[in-house]
Amino acid sequence: MRKVEVFKTDVSDTSQSKLLLGQLLTMLPKCRINFDLDDCDRVLRIEGENFAAISVILLMNEKGFLCEELA
Repeated sequence: MRKVEVFKTDVSDTSQSKLLLGQLLTMLPKCRINFDLDDCDRVLRIEGENFAAISVILLMNEKGFLCEELA
């Protein structure tokens, strides 16, 4: 089943987002992933199948970034 998860982050610039995007795509190769740094929540959006939000949060936290699910 296809799902979309949206996360609030503190990623502040495109160089950070590109680095993180590469790491996220390595972990979730079949997902569509993007950042919206113009949004006030600096949104990370992931669309795909069979991925766990907690794994995304843990990877982001491991890299030193805030990441929490938006309802």
